[in-house]
Formats: sequence, structure tokens, C-alpha cells
Amino acid sequence: MIASTRQGDTRAFNQLVSHYQDMVYNLAYRILGDAEAAADVSQDTFLSAFQAVSRFKGGSFKAWLLRIATNACYDQLRLQKRRPTSSLEAVYTESDPSSHFVDGRETPEEHTLRQELGQTIQKGIDTLTLDQRVTLVLSDVQGLSYKEIAEVTGISEGTVKSRLSRARANLRDYLLDQRELLPARYRLKDEGQNA
Repeated sequence: MIASTRQGDTRAFNQLVSHYQDMVYNLAYRILGDAEAAADVSQDTFLSAFQAVSRFKGGSFKAWLLRIATNACYDQLRLQKRRPTSSLEAVYTESDPSSHFVDGRETPEEHTLRQELGQTIQKGIDTLTLDQRVTLVLSDVQGLSYKEIAEVTGISEGTVKSRLSRARANLRDYLLDQRELLPARYRLKDEGQNA
């Protein structure tokens, strides 16, 4: 598919988009915390990838694509910083993208609890520095290895490990501070607290 895309085959590229679109959107949503911005970044990512695919030198296409998506997220955040706006419609309609993956065996109460947990975790991710957020999302949401994260972000594996460690510790601290907002079965316990 990649070889065909490099030769300008748009059908092959559309297959790549189909294969990777959820992954790119999820990455963007977790980094940006905004569904509309994530959709824009996804579109920008695939447009940039199509324009640059002839320069793809081989290796992991997934890592190459996620690097483009991550850079598009940085661009989006810089743009938001210059022109901070928020849509009233987004405030009332935005939902966690995981809500689209409904388990038919899930009760309405379980669905609500899962959504509340996802929202609390996303708020915690949003509190991280951008570098920590990107590293955490690439590792714990996208499942990339240290080496792949280093390739996507252009930093050393040692820096990846330290950022990931700090991100996880900061997210854990946030969740401990917010534990009363979490469903009981998902509440973290302080190490000094009895179970």
C-alpha cells in the first residue's frame, strides 16, 4: 500500500487513511482534549502525509505518521495560544471519543461510570506539560515502545523514559487528588491508606 501511495495511487492512500484514522484521531484527542481540534489535526495529518509520502524513507510508517500528527498537535496548540477561543456548541456537545465504542453488555450505569472515568483521566492528562502529555499518550494510549516514541518525538530514549515516569507520577497524583470524583472501584489508594 505504501509503495503504491508513493507512486500517487489515491486508492492505496485511502486504505492507509482507513487503517490509521482512528489511531491518529485518538492521539490528537488525547493530546488536545478537544474533539473538533482533533478532527482538524487528523485531516491536516493525512493531507501532510499524502504530500510528503514520496519523501518517506522507509522504517515504521506508523511512527512516521504519528510524528506528523504530533507536530500537527503542536501547531494546533500554538495556534490556540495565539487565538484562544472556545465554541459554545463544543461545550454542550463534546464527548469522550471512547463513548463511540459501546459494549452491548454494558448497563447504562456502567456506561456512565466508564464515561466519567474517561473524562476524569482526560482532565488529568490535560494537566500535564505538553511534552509529558505527548509521551504518555504515545506510550500508554497508542502502545508505542520507547524506541518508537523517540523516533516520533525526535528525543532520546532516556528522555522518553524520564518524561513518561514524570507523566505517570503526575497523573497518579492528579487522580489521587480527584479520587472522590472517580467511581469507587477505580479509586486509587494512598500508599499509607488502608485498603
